[in-house]
Amino acid sequence: MTLWSAAVLMFLVLDPLGNMPFFVVAIQRIEPHRRVRVVLRELLIALAVLVLFLFVGQYLLRLLQLSSTALTTSGGIILMIIALRMIFPRPDLGGNEIEGEPFIVPLAIPYVAGPSALATSLLLVSREPDRWLEWLLAVFAAWLVTAAILSCSSFFARFLGHRGLVAIERLMGMLLVTVAVQMLLNGLGQFLKELPAGT
Repeated sequence: MTLWSAAVLMFLVLDPLGNMPFFVVAIQRIEPHRRVRVVLRELLIALAVLVLFLFVGQYLLRLLQLSSTALTTSGGIILMIIALRMIFPRPDLGGNEIEGEPFIVPLAIPYVAGPSALATSLLLVSREPDRWLEWLLAVFAAWLVTAAILSCSSFFARFLGHRGLVAIERLMGMLLVTVAVQMLLNGLGQFLKELPAGT
């Protein structure tokens, strides 16, 4: 996987367009002059969590003694679940209203640095740890575009409308399905190669 393909993968998983309605709901009770500042603060916290997991996650995998084959296959399954959630409608936003100003939860975690994003960053670095600088740049590039979109979430939500957001998110989900299938095939191919001869 190249730097740019990793960045695109991280961007799809971060799903800023899918998270945009949640951000709009979460910040609607904040004073208008503080909204951008709050969103940027939460995005920076999310970036810190992603980078931390990028470097610490591989040691956790070594502790659990997980093989690269298992990681590739499970990564494909995780991405498939994420993609299916993007393609099919999400639950109603009514239960996600935030009392007061949000801090860390739910904007930074889990909306941006959620389980799917953490698992993807872990998958990247654990497969080729020597390329950690490339994966760091990929995470940062994806986060930067995500931050630009979410910082203007109110504008984009008005410009695209609900149907436009849903359509774009489902398109991103379909692209992610393709990536997930390829990862599953790669994992199964590695597994078959590792089987003893004559099995």
